Parts: sequence; structure tokens; C-alpha cells
Amino acid sequence: MVFKRRDRRPIWRIALEFLWPRGGWGRAARYVRHRVRRLPDTPEKIARGIWAGVFTTFTPFYGLHFIVSAALAKAMRGNIVAALLATFFGNPLTYVPIGIISLRVGHWILGSQPPWGMEHSLLRMFSGAGNDLWRNFMTLFNGSTPDWYRLSIFYHEVFLPYLVGGILPGIIVASVGYYLTLPVIRAYQNRRRKMLRAKLDKLKTTGG
Repeated sequence: MVFKRRDRRPIWRIALEFLWPRGGWGRAARYVRHRVRRLPDTPEKIARGIWAGVFTTFTPFYGLHFIVSAALAKAMRGNIVAALLATFFGNPLTYVPIGIISLRVGHWILGSQPPWGMEHSLLRMFSGAGNDLWRNFMTLFNGSTPDWYRLSIFYHEVFLPYLVGGILPGIIVASVGYYLTLPVIRAYQNRRRKMLRAKLDKLKTTGG
């Protein structure tokens, strides 16, 4: 096929590039910033989309961030593409501190104690919950008995505190992103319009 990769990447390389993409996360961030600035929409709608995407990274809905951010952006009348791009604020370098902050704030609000060793087992907690959920789903087909005990512990110790605790820091960080990006996008669009107007004027002068 024409668009098929000639070099099949091994699994370890795919995983490595997910954690550290080619050119590093700095290059990935510059690409996202470039794409956001060139979106054909008003600065306010783009900034609202960025707010929705950044806020979504503080929610525990891993694997569903695109869907959640798009729905939130639509509800806020923001740019959906900007929301999807802004979810890259959450990446393997930021998810651990985001998760720890959200969990600690959540346990503080709920008046509960965080699980011991939370800083070192956050990813293991979510992957274990996913495995338990899958095993319980398969009981519908293999006839075995579902076990919700560990998922119940996960819900009360991790998911619910994460969901509650991510609201406040999510609002703060997303709002900072909104007010930082709004004037930048507005200035970029104004400069771009001036450049296009200058080119048109030059073409008219040359044609005349």
C-alpha cells in the first residue's frame, strides 16, 4: 500500500516514542502551539477550547480525555479541535504530578487518608482497576463469578478522590492557560491579517 510504513516499528519502540516522542516533548509542544494558533476560529472560542482540554487532564477518565474534552468544549461553545490539542497538556511527564495533586486535594476535601505509597503506584492502581473491570466483563461469557471488591476499594481510595480533587486545580490551571493564550492568539491573528492585507495590497499595486 502507498501509505503503509515501510519500517515496522517494534513494540518497545512504540512505547518509547509514546513516553518520549521524536524530537522530545518540547518539539511536540511547539507543534501543538503552532496548530492552535492557526485554527480558523475566534480567539475566545479557541481559548475556551484550551480551557476545556487542560481541565480534562485533571480528571481520572484516562482513555476518554478526547471525548470528555470535546463534550466540555461543545458545552462551553469553545473550539473542539483546540480542546483535543490541549489534552496533550497531560502526558507521561505531567500525569504523575497531576494525579498526586488531585488525589491529595480530593482526600483532603473528603476527609479521608490517601493510600500508602500513592506516589509510586498511581499507574499500577489504574492499570489494576482496568484489568479487574475487564475480568468482570468477561464473566458475562465464561460463567465465572464477578468480584467487585478491589474495584470498590479503587473507587473509594483513588477514583472518587481523584475526581473531586481534580476540580479545583483543574479550574486554576485551565484558567491560567485561558488568560495566557487568549492575548497570544489574538495578537497572532491580528498580525496574520495585517500580513495578508499587505500581500493583497501589494498584488493590487503590481496588477495595476
